[in-house]
Amino acid sequence: MKTTAFEERQESLLELFQNDDDNNIYYLPRDDFDSDEDYQRAFRDELEVLDYYREANVFWVPKAARWNTLKEKAVLPIGSVLWQDDAGHDVKLRSVSWLIDNALEEIEKSNIKLKGILNRISQYQLDNDKLLGLINTFSDTSFTKPVFNGERLSLHSKDVLGHVYEYFLGQFALAEGKQGGQYYTPKSIVTLIVEMLEPYSGRVYDPAMGSGGFFVSSDKFIEEHAKEQHYDPAEQKKHISVYGQESNPTTWKLAAMNMAIRGIDFNFGRKNGDTFLDDQHPDLRADFVMANPPFNMKDWWSESLAEDARWKYGTPPKGNANFAWMQHMLHHLAPTGSMALLLANGSMSSNTNNEGEIRKRLIEEDLIECMVALPGQLFTNTQIPACIWFLTKDKSGKDGKKRDRRDQVLFIDARNLGYMRDRVLRDFTNEDIRKVADTFHAWRSGSGYEDEAGYCASVDFQQIEKHDFVLTPGRYVGAPDQEDDGEPFADKMARLTEQLRGQFAESERLEVEIKRNLGGLGYEL
Repeated sequence: MKTTAFEERQESLLELFQNDDDNNIYYLPRDDFDSDEDYQRAFRDELEVLDYYREANVFWVPKAARWNTLKEKAVLPIGSVLWQDDAGHDVKLRSVSWLIDNALEEIEKSNIKLKGILNRISQYQLDNDKLLGLINTFSDTSFTKPVFNGERLSLHSKDVLGHVYEYFLGQFALAEGKQGGQYYTPKSIVTLIVEMLEPYSGRVYDPAMGSGGFFVSSDKFIEEHAKEQHYDPAEQKKHISVYGQESNPTTWKLAAMNMAIRGIDFNFGRKNGDTFLDDQHPDLRADFVMANPPFNMKDWWSESLAEDARWKYGTPPKGNANFAWMQHMLHHLAPTGSMALLLANGSMSSNTNNEGEIRKRLIEEDLIECMVALPGQLFTNTQIPACIWFLTKDKSGKDGKKRDRRDQVLFIDARNLGYMRDRVLRDFTNEDIRKVADTFHAWRSGSGYEDEAGYCASVDFQQIEKHDFVLTPGRYVGAPDQEDDGEPFADKMARLTEQLRGQFAESERLEVEIKRNLGGLGYEL
């Protein structure tokens, strides 16, 4: 049973090798070979050309690591000869865990960016029967053209594996609570930011990447955009390069594997490392920067950072890294780039420990493009209310794709959007995401945007200055307009006054009744 994107690509290549269309560069004419055996050998050789897989963004899997190899060799008796190595020596089966570890080693050899990433199975000391049962279970599961409730889904293997990966990351975040949040940003928030920034091409950077959710959403966004424009998605993805950094070694490995199973090329630095103290991409100037760093991180400061060039708009407080993240991202942003940063709501209004002065400088330098207030209960790992900052170094519109937005900031209050997924977690619908993204795009393009009371407002520098450089959207969008019910104000006031008088009378009656009952019990109020 075919289960991987690699095998899907092999199937499509076999079809291409036999298709004699004049425009098919893959075609292998039968007449070019002396025998059927030579013809079939040519097929097998061509299937091993790595470039055929790389050009389709399909992860290359060497022979020893392919699923069919594992499935066939794992059932052999221990000590059986599996194959011969390059020196002609017999390679024998030692155990199922060894077979899997050998596959992982071969994958790392063939994919240099995964070197040292894949944990070996042998360290867990699992017996052969358990591992063989696991292999058989996966062998009986199809990741190609899956069926759900009797309906065949239009998903490819790497899409299915990607959904499985995201599901387990989400479940892990729920189980781990605050600690697990470092691995996972809610998918709807990631999608919202990607839809607003529209990273079609260029360098994409996340300095607090976790498991790489922003890169996955960017990849999906590019794929959908390519289909809409009738481009080749694989060709379009070649115009994007992703850069990331993560301090947690386990999370760093998870992100690398997350990219690998989806065929996304990446540069996550030489190793995991602290973004502030061990910047893995010091010379990077990215076209798009997106991040969800830990909120209000306290333990981040080092005296070596005191005169750091990144603190262009003011030294961040030692007990809160919010504006350190922001300025680090600005430092790595290209002159015409755009960035989005998830932060706690306090970042919009705090004046303690130089935060107010940094925010003022950012506003005065006209770097802030849009502020989005989010609903509560979106995150599995914190109940702190959050917002999204959108910044850019160039609001002039000279690229011809956007209008001149200098001296203007868009405020969006999205606190009333979304729905409760369960008793504790809130989420955005696709319509919510589209509404916010469309509002932002209409404002940037100058086409079809209008302020909406209670939801969005375009504000100039003078108005922000009047509010002491506080950036909370609720201060600017106002209250939503109330629908006119047609009742004259004088009549409504008289009706409501009469209702209030009746409620006061009822309150007095109940008070007398309560006192009487208490008196009957020997108590006085």
